[in-house]
Amino acid sequence: MKTGFVNIFGRPNAGKSTLLNAIMGEKLAIVSPKVQTTRHRIKGILTEHDYQMIFSDTPGIIEPKYKLHERMMQAVKSSLEDADVALLLVDVKDNWEECDAIFSSLKLKVPCIVIINKTDTASKERIENAVTFFKAKPYCSELISLSALNGVEVKEMLKKVAQKLPEGEPFFAEDEITDLSERFFVAELIREKIYDLFEEEIPYHTTVVVREFKHKSTLIKIGADIIVQRETQKSIIIGEGGKMIKKIGTEARKDIEKFLASKVFLELHVKVRPKWRENDLFLKEYGYQ
Repeated sequence: MKTGFVNIFGRPNAGKSTLLNAIMGEKLAIVSPKVQTTRHRIKGILTEHDYQMIFSDTPGIIEPKYKLHERMMQAVKSSLEDADVALLLVDVKDNWEECDAIFSSLKLKVPCIVIINKTDTASKERIENAVTFFKAKPYCSELISLSALNGVEVKEMLKKVAQKLPEGEPFFAEDEITDLSERFFVAELIREKIYDLFEEEIPYHTTVVVREFKHKSTLIKIGADIIVQRETQKSIIIGEGGKMIKKIGTEARKDIEKFLASKVFLELHVKVRPKWRENDLFLKEYGYQ
């Protein structure tokens, strides 16, 4: 039995969450074209008869600007410490020198598979040049080009990952697919809708906390707070006549019902917490350990 932690690293928007979802065959990580969507380390547990791989989607590697960013980079650091295999993800259209500088700075001492992602968006020449560039790097023990969005070559990637895992007993039961709670994923699905529906700074000033999660006879009752930093942001989230918060709730509820396989009653409130991204107590309360 091959068992180990396979952790995904890369710049923001390289496609780490999309890759995790493609590997797992279902949506564990929220996805948005906006950068810095992923704030937590999200584990997906893939168990087959001859291996158990614990994949981690990590926040995109950035220079921290406030305490929330620092917590996000701590999630990356913990992934560096327990990795058995590292997947170094590159958007084929990105700046390769900058990606190389990040990967070199990680100083990983485990097998590293460089993954050239989004091959469906680039020319054959661009892909070939990226392969040539990264294959020459000392951290690259294997290289794969794929499209995480289309799921192309993901199965082939899993075979190569399995070859590099150590032998050992499974860490999780074979029917487990993550170590995170239903509450966590509900909050993430609500936050995803905020990223979808609002522009500019609103998504980055917002977080979601699930306050109530009760199983009733015919449905699950969920109460959640959307946290913002300023009253003006609260007004934007609510919208004229409550239009926007109703839209968030309607769209989020559909995804939550699909995820939980149950009817859901979802109640949302908006609360103002000035400078919550810089407040250690708020960050801890909101799950940013």
